[in-house]
This record gives sequence, C-alpha cells and structure tokens, in this order.
Amino acid sequence: MYTIALCDDEVKELDQIEAFLESYQDGKQELAYRTERFASAEELLQRVKEDGYMPDILLLDIFMSGKTGIEAAEELRKLGMCMPIVFLTTSREHALEAYEVDAIQYLVKPLAEERFFHAMDSAIGQLRRMEESQVIIKVAGGMRQIQIDDIVYCESQKNYQIFYMKEEEYRVRMTAAKLWELLERFPQFGRCGRSYILNMNHINSVEREEIVMYNNRTIYIPRNKAAEFKKEYFAYYFDNRE
Repeated sequence: MYTIALCDDEVKELDQIEAFLESYQDGKQELAYRTERFASAEELLQRVKEDGYMPDILLLDIFMSGKTGIEAAEELRKLGMCMPIVFLTTSREHALEAYEVDAIQYLVKPLAEERFFHAMDSAIGQLRRMEESQVIIKVAGGMRQIQIDDIVYCESQKNYQIFYMKEEEYRVRMTAAKLWELLERFPQFGRCGRSYILNMNHINSVEREEIVMYNNRTIYIPRNKAAEFKKEYFAYYFDNRE
C-alpha cells in the first residue's frame, strides 16, 4: 500500500485532492493507498524529522503561510528523500524552481481532473521504477533511499549492518536476516558466509579464498563456503555478461 502525503493550508483544497484521488482509484482497482494530510510545510517537515515519516508520493502546495512548498521540497531532498513530488499552485512563476527539486509535475489551480490523473500516472510510474532500483534504510538523522547499484557490499556486525557504498558508509541497526530479506530480490546480491552480502557487479576478482571488491577491499571467504559462493558468482557472471 502506498502512502500519499497531501500538504496544503486550505482544507477545501485538501478535500478536493482526496476526491480526485478517489476518482483516480476507481479506474485502477489494483492501486491501494492511504493519505495523510498536512496543513503546513512545517508540520510535514516535523513529522519527517521526528518520526522518520517517508511518504511514497507528495502532493504539495507552493504558496502556504510559513515555509513555501519549494522550501519544503528543498529540505526533503537534502535529507535524501527521493519520492515523486507533484506541485499544486495558483501561479506558473515557480516552475523553474520546481524543476530544480526534481518535481515530476507542476499543476496550476484550479485543478483539472484529467491533468491530475496524468500527474498521478507519472508519479506511480516513477515510484514503480524506483522500487526496482532502490531500497529504504533507517540511518541516524532519518530515512535514506539508496540506489542498489551504489551498494558495494554489506557487513554484519552483531545487530548492525554496515552498508559500504561507492562514496560513503551507513551503519544500520537491523539483523542480517532482515537485510537479506531486503536485498535477496535483486539477483546481483550474493551471501558470503554469515557476515557478508556482496554486490556481484562490484567484484573485481575471485581468488582461492578471497574476493577483491570494487573499492579494493578484500573479503575473505570462509573455507567451507568458498566453493558455494564461487559457483553462485560465476553463474551470475556468465548469465549477465554482455
């Protein structure tokens, strides 16, 4: 089920958006969603920062008392949040700023149902593409949406998992079993003993009892797991070689 956040300082506008969403769902019975309403950008940002709230789609007014929708979107992007954003506004003057925060649609009020439906089609389409290439993890400071291709490997350290990325590292409190549940649907990941999950696209070489990764880190293979992992790796390599 998707979570759609609605942020507008006018109740009648929130009511209309929810009515449009109900009509939109009538033609897409497979779509399950729930909405959460916010009367200001500050209320939305507080929920994100304090509770780790991360909606799947954000429908955001621009002109509100206090922070504008553009300012809220800028803060959300700085926090690493990549959800599709649709701006709803009474003026075209902020279209360029909307583009700069990667909004997928910019709708001018009064809203037209047809244009709203098109915006939702774009948002759902982007969301489904993101689901195929990203995972969400909880880190210090909030939630992060990370690209699967940026994960080099993960290391288990008791109740924490270390994500070694191309450019940075994340230390996440979760079990190794939970992490594998998150990653096993992506064919490029393979388990190497109990401690490591490796992105096989980032393996430089596989030796007798060690693996050299993209970042030049060497992973030592448990002797009783070496043959099993090598078989998995070479099967993946030959199946995916161009």
